Amino acid sequence: MGMMEKMFTDGRSKKLILIAHCMLNQNAISDGTAVWPAANKELIERCLAADVGIVQLPCPELMCLGLDRGDPAGAERPVTVENTRIRRAMSDDPESAAAKRLAELADQTMYQIREYVKHGFEIAGIIGANRSPNCGVETTSDDDVEIMGKGLFMQALSKRLEAEGIVIPMTGLKGTDDLGEKLRGLLG
Repeated sequence: MGMMEKMFTDGRSKKLILIAHCMLNQNAISDGTAVWPAANKELIERCLAADVGIVQLPCPELMCLGLDRGDPAGAERPVTVENTRIRRAMSDDPESAAAKRLAELADQTMYQIREYVKHGFEIAGIIGANRSPNCGVETTSDDDVEIMGKGLFMQALSKRLEAEGIVIPMTGLKGTDDLGEKLRGLLG
């Protein structure tokens, strides 16, 4: 028996899920868009009931643009208009500090994923925040509307996963979604 097989044989489930930062900390979400006072409690409870550990993804918008997303008047605009402004602020110039920081966050997340995969952990999935300009999975915001497609951070993460041949199911949530249906395939 090699050293790797002897590791992590304690009480842990060796199952985990990666979840968008704002689902676990509504204080980080853009102004005017919080649904819960603190976090999506039902999501957390379902993960814990399934013995699935929770990895909180970084909030790319907070880490790249700040808590006010670079404009304290952001909440005065419709959410998809503000989301489009945020998307542009992060992607207009690939050499910008925001774009470089986004790439670093995706790289750091991939490091964690590689470590878990290397040691035989089961990654149940990645849960994003649909409509988000960064963490949307099925939908994101662009051109001042909600559109089909991934946000910038989820795009970056997907490209890295694909390049390394790592397959992890991804889904996005909104505050109004039926979690039972969305999580059935991920949590068993």
